Amino acid sequence: MPELSRFYGLIIRMYYDDASQHHKPHVHVFYGEEEAVVSLDGEVLAGSLPLKQYRLLNGWLALHEDEVYQAWNSAVKKEAFSKIEPLS
Repeated sequence: MPELSRFYGLIIRMYYDDASQHHKPHVHVFYGEEEAVVSLDGEVLAGSLPLKQYRLLNGWLALHEDEVYQAWNSAVKKEAFSKIEPLS
């Protein structure tokens, strides 16, 4: 699964052709032993994250909304997408 970004211990990934399971554009987020599937509008679809990391993720999603949706559109077409800048 290609990695979109990595910052503050969060690893954000996106599967290719992954629209059928959760029925919303989303990312897979890993933080230590925690894993969550979060829609691009911030809804947790599966799993969980600590509140602080969830807020960091939401801030990142808001800052990079256009880029994340571009990556999603590429991924559902099984096309490569670029990494997105982390929070700093």
